[in-house]
Amino acid sequence: MGTALLGVVATLVAAVVVTGLVRAGRREAQAEKTRLAEEERRQARRSLDVVWAMDDREFEEYVAELCRRDGCTRVKRVGGAGDLGADVIGWLPDGRKIVIQCKRYAKHRTVGSRDIQTFNGTARAEHGADVPLFVASCVFTGPARTFAARQHLTLIDVNLLGFWNSGTTLTSLLDLDIGRSGTNRRLRPDHD
Repeated sequence: MGTALLGVVATLVAAVVVTGLVRAGRREAQAEKTRLAEEERRQARRSLDVVWAMDDREFEEYVAELCRRDGCTRVKRVGGAGDLGADVIGWLPDGRKIVIQCKRYAKHRTVGSRDIQTFNGTARAEHGADVPLFVASCVFTGPARTFAARQHLTLIDVNLLGFWNSGTTLTSLLDLDIGRSGTNRRLRPDHD
């Protein structure tokens, strides 16, 4: 009977140890997943250093090229004086017309709701956009994000631009919930 009791105790101890190891492994896996996601964000930002060195026209061409890469057709850079808020126009792979406003600002700046409101006033009415998209090399303010969400405008800020640049498709970015994605905190000029 003593040997049987020792066997039961040994089994219970082993079960407790295994359970503890499994939980510790899950915590480590979650911590590693979080660390890798943060590193991916940092790498995406670093890859945008060349973007911040572009002029406005080059940035518009860069965005047009990303659209072409992701299967958009009839993509044209149309930005310039009198563009009424449309810097790039094209058609998504599913046939919807996309109109894009591009803002290449320093990474520590923000795009406010006034710019978003102006774009909202022209994207659909003037250009017939099915999908109005605003792409910026910085972040959007909280009020700009709120307005865009109410008006069903898609915003791609510096964080999402980094992912788009790194291979995430435009169509997957269009499905994001603006009100819940990204950040409205400014980046510091010396931030990587």
